[in-house]
Amino acid sequence: MGTTQRREDMDGLGVLDTEFPLREVQQILRETERESKRKRKLPASLMVYYAIALGLMCSVGARQVLRHLLDKVREDGDGPVAGPLATEAAITRARQRLGVKPLEELFARFVRPLAKKSLKSAWFRSWRIVSMDGTTLRTLDTDANEKRFGRPSTKRGTVAYPQVRLAGLLENGTRILFAVAMDAYATGENTLARKVIPRLTEGMLCLADRGFFGHELWNQAVATGADLLWRVKSSLNLGPLEKLADGSYLGHLRVHGRGPRKPVRVIKFTLKFKTGKREEYRLITTILDHRRAPAMELALLYGRRWTIETMFDELKVRIGGPKLPLRSATPDLVEQDVYGLLLAHFGVRHEMLDAAHAQGLDPEELSFENALHVIIRRLPEMVSFSPSAEAALP
Repeated sequence: MGTTQRREDMDGLGVLDTEFPLREVQQILRETERESKRKRKLPASLMVYYAIALGLMCSVGARQVLRHLLDKVREDGDGPVAGPLATEAAITRARQRLGVKPLEELFARFVRPLAKKSLKSAWFRSWRIVSMDGTTLRTLDTDANEKRFGRPSTKRGTVAYPQVRLAGLLENGTRILFAVAMDAYATGENTLARKVIPRLTEGMLCLADRGFFGHELWNQAVATGADLLWRVKSSLNLGPLEKLADGSYLGHLRVHGRGPRKPVRVIKFTLKFKTGKREEYRLITTILDHRRAPAMELALLYGRRWTIETMFDELKVRIGGPKLPLRSATPDLVEQDVYGLLLAHFGVRHEMLDAAHAQGLDPEELSFENALHVIIRRLPEMVSFSPSAEAALP
């Protein structure tokens, strides 16, 4: 199937209200006590979808996003709805009334691993592949954002923008970030990882870099029932190593030198780069039976941890644009920006998954940017069902 045909087929993508149904949105607004108490020009239900639309259109002005969101409402009326859009100040007040809790709850309820067994890239043997990593997002340079989030320092001082730090779990095959935690830049990724690890479940195989390993975090992850494949530092004491038939080793972890040692399997290998540089890798896994997961296969699998980096690129470059900071000047709205961006990304990836399944393709064979543009073009359909949307057009 050629690229042109695939792009035409992508026009069959649904719209985001299929991902986040209005009835569920209204229920969440009631539970978080953010439901509009009286008729407003910008009701809370509309503002939830608007926050997601802002995530889809990071480089577009706030009023222009609202105008685009309401295009279909205007077309379906008795002629174009006259009059100006709500002002920037009115939009900001409506966003402040909404807050971050409804978006956070919407993410928790709807964003989840979606890969079926037929999507081979999502699985390693019987395990669902997930990756854990962290990143940062830049915010507007305001005193409030500086106080809440802080910024990195360099030899020459500090960088231009405050930054918010994220850690998350990714389903590799679909590139869906299904768990996330955020805090100030100074907060360590390991600290944030404690908040996302509870989303691991039995049947998952979690990949993570050596920066995440710590006995407490490892034990927390093991307790979820998921299997782990984490890189560790060469200095980590794994006790005497017993070589196994596939070339891996059986070692043991001891927490801070106390208590009984817990068995882990160790995989060691060396990567040689085109530059001539060589790098030693040491992985540990909870999969003790080498027949279920041979060392060579696990070494190759670990390379797929980088999938989460390409997903972060989708958030920070494909959607946001290179070096574009989050749009809001206050910390509460910055957090709303982050959840809007993550919900928007999930909507795009979910629609790509459905489109790929309909065509018998892997979603990686479809263009993320093309899917993003299709959804933005069809964005007005998101709120066409909402009678209150017309109130935003005085």
